[in-house]
Amino acid sequence: MSYAALIGYMLFLVFAFGARTVAQVRRTGDSGFRGVSGRPGSIEWLAGRLLVVALCVGVLAPVLSLLGWVEPVAALDTDLLHLVGVVVFFVGLALTLAAQVQMGVSWRIGVDEDEKTELVEAGLFALVRNPIFSAMMVVSVGLVLMVPSPVAFIGLAALIVALQLQVRVVEEPYLLRVQGQPYASYTSRVGRFIPGIGRIGAG
Repeated sequence: MSYAALIGYMLFLVFAFGARTVAQVRRTGDSGFRGVSGRPGSIEWLAGRLLVVALCVGVLAPVLSLLGWVEPVAALDTDLLHLVGVVVFFVGLALTLAAQVQMGVSWRIGVDEDEKTELVEAGLFALVRNPIFSAMMVVSVGLVLMVPSPVAFIGLAALIVALQLQVRVVEEPYLLRVQGQPYASYTSRVGRFIPGIGRIGAG
């Protein structure tokens, strides 16, 4: 199962980052990559760096398992949970790609304080404000079930913390500044990562 997890995760990185960037360049002439926000050492900077670490740990988990350097958590190391993990993983991948497509030309990695893109509220974005990040967490849960090692759990935890920081500290304040009332209204109606949960200022 470690081989399947490694191949699946590499497919995730290729399609969710590589292929999506290529598609964005072909469509707009712009990669959509804006880099890590904040000065070195700031919480904004930490969020971006932690996300990179989490993605790297996601690759490391199946590799260490294949090498026999890290043992799985015995209670979770079952064929049934491995199968569930495969299904969860590919559901997460499909949702990631669907949300990226629905975001269209507004898709970005990071933010540019001087840039204002169209606010996307349709499709998966009508259910949660950050469906790409939600789907990435689903992918990571699938990986943990496929390779239930302590390293995979660390990767999942790092990803959750990184995405929470990225959204709460970087993206939401930025979107409130550049989008104003339309985004404020959107945050009051739609949950952050889970439908109905994480709405801001809902009456």
